[in-house]
Amino acid sequence: MTKPPLTLYLAAPRGFCAGVDRAIQIVELALQKWGAPVYVRHEIVHNKFVVDDLKCKGAVFVEELDECPDDRPVIFSAHGVPKSVPAAAAKREMIYVDATCPLVSKVHIEAERHHSNGLQIVMIGHDGHPETIGTMGQLPAGEVLLVETVADVAGLQVRDPGHLAFVTQTTLSVDDTIDIVAALQERFPDIKGPHKEDICYATTNRQEAVKAMASQAEAMLVVGAPNSSNSRRLVEVGAKAGCSYAQLVQRAGDIDWRALEGIRTMGITAGASAPEVLVNEVIDAFRDRYDVTVEQVETAKENVHFKVPRVLRGVA
Repeated sequence: MTKPPLTLYLAAPRGFCAGVDRAIQIVELALQKWGAPVYVRHEIVHNKFVVDDLKCKGAVFVEELDECPDDRPVIFSAHGVPKSVPAAAAKREMIYVDATCPLVSKVHIEAERHHSNGLQIVMIGHDGHPETIGTMGQLPAGEVLLVETVADVAGLQVRDPGHLAFVTQTTLSVDDTIDIVAALQERFPDIKGPHKEDICYATTNRQEAVKAMASQAEAMLVVGAPNSSNSRRLVEVGAKAGCSYAQLVQRAGDIDWRALEGIRTMGITAGASAPEVLVNEVIDAFRDRYDVTVEQVETAKENVHFKVPRVLRGVA
């Protein structure tokens, strides 16, 4: 039977960013250096396929440090951790490696610098997300106030309106964050912002590629995990940019084929913690059902690389 034609628009950039690459490499190098098991506090990145692969290699994932034995190495996830976590590991004389993305660490440093200058911090982020918890945990309780929406800005209770600064989670929607920053600046004209945009290059680039693709695609799939902030933002960005059907899928098996009946154009992208093998799996699933033509929609080129911590250099 003749397959119906389908044009697949493939976003570029998509998938792994430099921070995710580095974090996964840190776990793999730690396993080479110290052998299994190596413990990882929280999912190293938010992707089940990646986590399961590392489990098979000998990584043990836990949520809290007290689940780790004293005599095995522990790695802190790419999202960052509160200061209390490495302090507790040091007190127990544990070997630990911090896989926090350097761009998240930059936000930590900014927050500490503002605090040392006597400013209270407003963080734009998602309540309960590991990155938000980690950033807020760099400073004493009450020194970082969280806002998630423009509406939250109106209810902020600050210590001194003239001594404020803001930072943001690195994986937010660029457009939504602009609106929240504008609300903060309107209510607190003296509030200080970051020297350079906190939302990371990879988040911004992937959102721009989705915007460019959305006008051409009748439907869009984002390959990523439901607990991945940047992946969920890509779905929202696609919908806001005019794509009538934008959905998150973890694997090809999650695709709702009935919802896609009759389409002739399809957009595909992947969150920053989703490996390319899963994108290829989705493309192959479409090839099974359609006569596929793939067109790449490229809006930026990425050549960012981050070094692994010194303790792991030269292991491979």
